[in-house]
Parts: sequence; structure tokens; C-alpha cells
Amino acid sequence: MVWGLMWYPYRKLQEAGVSGELATLLTYAIALVFGLLATGPVWRELRTAGWWGIALMLVSGWTNFGYVLAILDGEVMRVLLLFYLAPLWTVIFARWMLGEKLNSYGYAIIALSLGGAFIMLWNPRHGLPLPQNRAEWIGLSAGMGFAMLNVLVRRTQHLTVNFKSASVWLGTVLLTGLSLLYHGNLVPQVVSVPLNAWWLLALIGLVLCATSIVVQYGLTYLPANQAIVLFLSELVFAAVSSYFLAGEQMGPREIIGAVLIVSASLLSGKIHSEPEQLILPDEIKS
Repeated sequence: MVWGLMWYPYRKLQEAGVSGELATLLTYAIALVFGLLATGPVWRELRTAGWWGIALMLVSGWTNFGYVLAILDGEVMRVLLLFYLAPLWTVIFARWMLGEKLNSYGYAIIALSLGGAFIMLWNPRHGLPLPQNRAEWIGLSAGMGFAMLNVLVRRTQHLTVNFKSASVWLGTVLLTGLSLLYHGNLVPQVVSVPLNAWWLLALIGLVLCATSIVVQYGLTYLPANQAIVLFLSELVFAAVSSYFLAGEQMGPREIIGAVLIVSASLLSGKIHSEPEQLILPDEIKS
């Protein structure tokens, strides 16, 4: 729900002169500060996190940063469609890394959720959902990162929810900050942020902080394939919020797609068979 509504304050920031890339950097930096104040010194877990922790940070950072880059440079509906192919990649990653097996319900629910996304986003003039330019390739890779992130959070049961949340914030800040530094316009952009925009940046950062912790908790305990289907409800909230907040029309396609996604979400508890026994690092040591 939060991500389905988040487009609105980011759009307001862009109208105030804060670019999407800079807004992403600042809001995640603020979320990181709020989060560390609330959770304490999570870096103590770095030793036990190992390569899994580094992978979690990089993948989550690219998911958020790549999404912003693709939306800024590409055609929004094309990018969203490529990004929301994530359930397909989740099936592969979850089978490989978690041993999650889809049952007959599972395949039907994945098809139902993807069908809803396609109906809401696909336009015949765009052709098949294959990347056509750099922005679309970035959108596709960010969607694959989104799927991998869901699986990694589930796989790293030895890490706390607080550490996983901090990894998301820090990874996004690092990649976005490096991009702005590379283009040589980080400091001028930060200095030029209007004073009246900082309160909105702080509010978004606080919301992202709370949402990230809640999401990491949910992903830690939900099967990855079920989680990715539930995430598609973002499209439903985005369609409804754009209707009320931006006056954008909701036609039959949006309504049908929303019904399919909501139906898939409600049925998502039946999505998998019993997974194979997942061997965690602590069990290996013992």
C-alpha cells in the first residue's frame, strides 16, 4: 500500500525541483538515520553476515536505484511491466536457493497475478514485453533484483530484521550517491533543495524506515513466491490512488487487472508445496 501511494509525494518533490534520483538518495539516507537511531548498532552483525549480507545490500540497492533510473529515463508503463515480471524470476530463484516447490495452486496463482499485471500495464502498441533500450534493460534487471531480494531475505534467517532493513537503506544510499557523484552534481543538487521540501523528505524517510522494517519481517517469514504475489497489490493501490489524487481514469482493464491481482493475493497461502529442508549456516556448523 505504501509503495502504491509513494509516487505522489515523490511527484510533489519533483515539482519542487528535487529530482527523483536525489529524492531517493535523501529519503533513504534519512531512513537510515532514523533506523539506526531506533535499532542501534546493527554493524555488529557484519561478521556473521558474511557474503550473504553484502549480497543483500547490493541487490536491494540496485532494486531501488535501478527502478528509479528506469522510471526517469524510460516509458513508465513499459518499465513497470518489465519490473513486474518479478514473479517469474522468483519461481526460479526460490526453487534454486530455498527449495520452494510450487504446487498446482501455485502455478495457477502466479499465472493469475502476472495476468493481472499484464492486463493493467500492457499496451498493444508497445509489442511484446522485451527490453528495447537501456532504461528497459535496467527496469528488467531491477525486477530480477526485486525477486532475488525476496529470496535473499528469506535465505538469511541468521540475520536480524534490523540488519536486513539497514542493508536496504545503506545499499540504496551507496549506489544512488555514487551515481550522483559520478555525474558531478551531488553537492549542487543537495544545496539547491528548497527548505520547504525538507519536511516532506523527512516524512518520506520516516515512512520508508518503518515500512522497510515491516517488509523485512514479512519477507523473513513468508515463502518468497507468496510474498512476490502480495507485492503486486502495489499496482492496485497505485491505480486507485492515481484515480483519486491525479484524476487518472480507471478503465475496464485496470479494474479487471486489479481483481485478478487481489484474487491471487487472497489465494497466495496455497502457493507452494512443502519446501525441501533448508540448511542454514548455524546448522552447517553444528
